[in-house]
Amino acid sequence: MTIVDACLRDGRGGSPTVVLPETGLSDEERRAIPEQLRTSHAVFVDIGETEVALRFFTSTGELPSCGHGTVAALAYLADRFGDRDFQLRTRDRSFLGRADSGRYLFDAGQVQLREPASGECDGVLAALGATPVAGLCVASVGRERLLVPVATPVVLAGLTPDLDRLRYACDHLGLLGCYVYCQSPPGRYAARMFAPSIGVPEDIANANSTSCLAAYLADRSGGDVTLTVDMGDALGVPAAIDALAERTATGPRVWTGGAAVVR
Repeated sequence: MTIVDACLRDGRGGSPTVVLPETGLSDEERRAIPEQLRTSHAVFVDIGETEVALRFFTSTGELPSCGHGTVAALAYLADRFGDRDFQLRTRDRSFLGRADSGRYLFDAGQVQLREPASGECDGVLAALGATPVAGLCVASVGRERLLVPVATPVVLAGLTPDLDRLRYACDHLGLLGCYVYCQSPPGRYAARMFAPSIGVPEDIANANSTSCLAAYLADRSGGDVTLTVDMGDALGVPAAIDALAERTATGPRVWTGGAAVVR
């Protein structure tokens, strides 16, 4: 087993992620690994002739994708094969990942965005204890999650969601969780990701949700968007994720990632 700290901020912190070669474990055994090693996620890497297959697990089950898990897998691969491009595959898609001098980026793909129906997310907001300052957005890069803007970093830091209620509300809507964010300062954001439905009360770093935010901002602005999002402060572990959203004829497309180190 290898531990990779993914999405470091200024060389510190990052989300500890277990990376293992594919060994044919049962799903039950895969779910046990994050809990035993006290990490939020585990990534299983199967290196083929032309591409690398990835599987992601938390203590509650398998995920179709994981952004910081992909960053961790790229760091693991670069540690063995050097800096280069890697063709990656999950159960739903094939995409490009890039390792370059301690930074790891991947093509997050097409992001699906929609405005929630009136009252649809009231239960989620009540469980969060958050009052959004602008429009809500339901965004997906494999599974839907709710993007919630709040007024200031102080408001963000003060959130104390009822996690049992939040899990119930998210399960009822089929949401992965809630990504709460604010601007701080221009061009840089702060965010917290609550995902009790997948066994992660709060994520240190969530690159896929940051991809969703970049796509949402690009969709609103009508142009390309580059941003950095700070996470993990409420947990005492600094993390940062970079994202670039480019407008295309079929909607925003995003590259995302960050720095990582193999322990």
